[in-house]
Amino acid sequence: MKELSVNHLLGIKYITESDIDLIFETADQFKEVINRPIKKVPSLRDITIANIFFENSTRTKLSFELAQKRLSADVVSFSAAQSSVKKGETLIDTVNNILAMKVDMVVIRHSYPGAAHFLSKNVGASIINAGDGAHEHPTQALLDSYTIRERLGTLKGKKVVIVGDILHSRVALSNIFALQLQGAEVKVCGPKTLMPKHIESLDVKVESNLRKALEWCDVANMLRVQNERLDVNYFPSTREYAQQYGVDKALLDSLDKEIVVMHPGPINRGVEITSDVADSQQSVILDQVENGVAVRMAVTYLLASKIK
Repeated sequence: MKELSVNHLLGIKYITESDIDLIFETADQFKEVINRPIKKVPSLRDITIANIFFENSTRTKLSFELAQKRLSADVVSFSAAQSSVKKGETLIDTVNNILAMKVDMVVIRHSYPGAAHFLSKNVGASIINAGDGAHEHPTQALLDSYTIRERLGTLKGKKVVIVGDILHSRVALSNIFALQLQGAEVKVCGPKTLMPKHIESLDVKVESNLRKALEWCDVANMLRVQNERLDVNYFPSTREYAQQYGVDKALLDSLDKEIVVMHPGPINRGVEITSDVADSQQSVILDQVENGVAVRMAVTYLLASKIK
């Protein structure tokens, strides 16, 4: 059986194109499974997985839990808000205590960039990064690529624009790595105040005009403004942001081609995209959610098969 080149999924920058192909081939099989009347397979019946979330999460946490349960793994979920972390326990102590209970795999989300990497060096379990600060969110980038591939057939030569708060977005960075690895061209679009300083060094073009960006692209990935990470005002008002960088149906219809619209969620309807765009035929937002479960099943299964 083919296997991944890594023992942990810490970020897209640590994996290869053939890893992505293997994850997608496996996800294809699991997507067929989750559309059956009986949606469960016994693949990971003797594996225990801990989901440790130090940041709020609804969809990612649900998606991982569903993926794990569909594979028949034993799942323990842990939320930092109700934990000993509040009493001053360190990250390593928390995880080592959980591993002492004989857990095989840890899915972690943390507000500090590099938290998953740090854990992989210090604890003896397979680690999946479910988002570390504004650094990476690898499974989101994989499910986004998988969804584009499903809709357009391939990513090679496709043009993808990522619109919005690039500065604070872990989704943007992971997507840039994943799309380029698969041969897509990437542009970013948004207010200058929400662009990282040296973004061009990632071989990404910057476009400040939304209409020009949409005319260029095959796919637009609309990011939400991360209000919880904004420590100062990066733009005058939400209303002004929506006027400059929000997509509505009139704007989509005025383009000379049909583009695919994506959003990692949660959507601020009326800000990044209007409801008529979110619910339109061009939107693949609910496909992303469905594919998220299949892709996370694939990642979990492939990493579990490397646990000795």
